[in-house]
Amino acid sequence: MISKYRTLFNDQFSLEKYQAFQDDIAADFNYLPTFRMAETPFFISNELKLQLLEGCQAVIDLIQREDFKKLTEPSLELNIKVPNEDEHTTFLAIDFGVCEEDGKTIPKLIEVQGFPSLYNYQYILYDKFKKHYPFLEELTPFINGISSAEYLAILEDAICNAHPKENVILLEIEPEKQNTKIDFYYCRSILGVPIVCVTNLIKKGKLLFYKNEQGAEIQVKRIYNRVIFDELALRSDLQLQFSFSDDLDVEWAGHPNWFFRISKFILPFLKGKYFIETTLLSELKTIPEDLENYVLKPLFSFSGTGVIFHVKKEDIEAVVDKDLYILQKKVHYIPIVQSPDGKVKAEVRVLCIWKKDETAPQLLCNLVRLSRGEMIGVKFNKDKDWVGGTLGLFER
Repeated sequence: MISKYRTLFNDQFSLEKYQAFQDDIAADFNYLPTFRMAETPFFISNELKLQLLEGCQAVIDLIQREDFKKLTEPSLELNIKVPNEDEHTTFLAIDFGVCEEDGKTIPKLIEVQGFPSLYNYQYILYDKFKKHYPFLEELTPFINGISSAEYLAILEDAICNAHPKENVILLEIEPEKQNTKIDFYYCRSILGVPIVCVTNLIKKGKLLFYKNEQGAEIQVKRIYNRVIFDELALRSDLQLQFSFSDDLDVEWAGHPNWFFRISKFILPFLKGKYFIETTLLSELKTIPEDLENYVLKPLFSFSGTGVIFHVKKEDIEAVVDKDLYILQKKVHYIPIVQSPDGKVKAEVRVLCIWKKDETAPQLLCNLVRLSRGEMIGVKFNKDKDWVGGTLGLFER
């Protein structure tokens, strides 16, 4: 969208350079991410940036409401409720599709999550792009003028809260098998936070412990939580020595309850030009005749699991737990990123951190996903190029 930098990038791009870029990332841990890395950043114009910031503020205004916890309490009744919830979320990710409406480009909110995304990997991705395309130093992925060092300091404070690193853990289900494990590796490398599987936690009274590489038991004082509960619910084979519903003497970097409170559950409450018509299925009065213009989504799934893009009447009628699904109007993504052979669609995820002593979250960085398919997602982009995960860059 910034024609100067799009031209510069495309003129310098080659398949050999893209391979070198991937090899550079793979060399850090002798591991190439299993998700597809897009060939290019997304160059975000000042006009689109201002729209994204305005849309984010409208989401934040809802989350800041005094009655927000009361409003979202039903989301916890539908799921596991974890004790010792904090006053507000630590992490906030706000996803916008870059769409077209009345002939104009406009971001439309697709999803919002009170859950950490690839905060560590995105930081490194910026450095990798600059290394292979030095002119990108003129641009930044950071919002509100912060530097790379300031970003890392904010991230470290959010994850560690001044605890010794050995007492803070990144918690996940079989982390070595997760698609996002490159982010875990960078978290451990940059911040010094150990990675622990849920099955390796030891419970003693209200305390949790893990064994370090030397076999010593170390108390867990703070958990950087990356566990998705719908994945946990499907893993009946896992043997845990604790339950998330236990009253534990531990802090949460990303309390699990916020995954449910700030989710698709709040989409029906958001009204305005950046938001899409969304209805909780249990509150749907009549099934629309033009279902080709709608998409059916589970409230708490992750990475597009369970989404029905081509909805039929029988799909809606077959849903048993109608409190757990939404019917959302489709939006029209605009092909906007110029590749060597046509244009590509984009979705921008704004990454925020809400410090414990602040009244509002701070918008920090971003993640972008590119697509040539009907939706943003792996199954819609198989065997395609100039698609996948990348970074949005703003003018300084």
